Amino acid sequence: MTKQEKISAFDPNGLATSDQLFGLPFSYEESETVVIPIPWEVTVSYSAGTASGPKAIAEASLQVDLYDAFLKDAWKRGIFMMEQDHKWEATSNQYRHLAEKHIDNLESERVDEELLHSVNGACAGMVARVKELCANALNDGKRVALLGGDHSTPLGYMQALAERHADFAILQIDAHADLRDAYEGFEYSHASIMFNALKIPQVSKLVQIGIRDYCEAENDIIEQSKGRVTTYFDRDLKAARFNGKTWKEQCEEIVAQLPEKVYLSFDIDGLDPKLCPNTGTPVAGGFEVEEVLFLLETLVKSGKKIIGLDLNEVAPGEDEWDANVGARLLYRLCNIMAVGG
Repeated sequence: MTKQEKISAFDPNGLATSDQLFGLPFSYEESETVVIPIPWEVTVSYSAGTASGPKAIAEASLQVDLYDAFLKDAWKRGIFMMEQDHKWEATSNQYRHLAEKHIDNLESERVDEELLHSVNGACAGMVARVKELCANALNDGKRVALLGGDHSTPLGYMQALAERHADFAILQIDAHADLRDAYEGFEYSHASIMFNALKIPQVSKLVQIGIRDYCEAENDIIEQSKGRVTTYFDRDLKAARFNGKTWKEQCEEIVAQLPEKVYLSFDIDGLDPKLCPNTGTPVAGGFEVEEVLFLLETLVKSGKKIIGLDLNEVAPGEDEWDANVGARLLYRLCNIMAVGG
């Protein structure tokens, strides 16, 4: 059956009849967007669970209605989630156990260098494998959405994009600045993702939105970046709105900071914790879903292009709430990325 025949036979208003992401009927070859799941959480520093995020989101996605008012017939473009390699989660669990031992050692002011080297080596292997997977999909002409796992997972994707684009910005939606240098000794810590991203020369700009939990060293990096890092702190955004500035005006200001090509890195804890109560490091404050989507729609309406994205730190709890939010957000993000693509 051709893709067009599948479109003709598919009922976007009915119940999901496929176990594929969002119940869509398309193959990898037929889909414009590919979701790559990376169930990895070796260096999480508070609560675990994000490695279960991709599977939970895939299951919850079967309940997502496919109509998107922002992009007509969005589902016809095709979104395909690659099969989750169970080796990822097994390796993550193995090295998470070692990472916990290292953290315990730090609390006792002892460091086992061999153990730390082992964890860092495993994380370096994850970065290299993610780069390979994303590069393969990009070479096939796909738009790629990386689905974590913790926030360390997209570094390899950023590296793959850097080999294809001479200049791009990262737009980071997050509660945390993630600018720590090898946090807790972990070179590829989830708390160091943007510190590592800034090592990529092609990343000309980092624009951070909603930051509300950060340390003095991270603030120093922001202030000393000579404009390469622009941070919109949650408190400042809200204070401006309390004083009469509209979210539309703020979004236009943020978009003006960005070049033509933008990579979106979305940590779910950028949202209000009521929307992601089981994420690893929730922080009071944050955005509503539609506030973030309005910003991204403003971005693509301006003519700028989202060249890739990640969604991470979704950790399912005892019910489907976090995965429910994550699945609907993933669908909208993929569709916004498809505009102009």
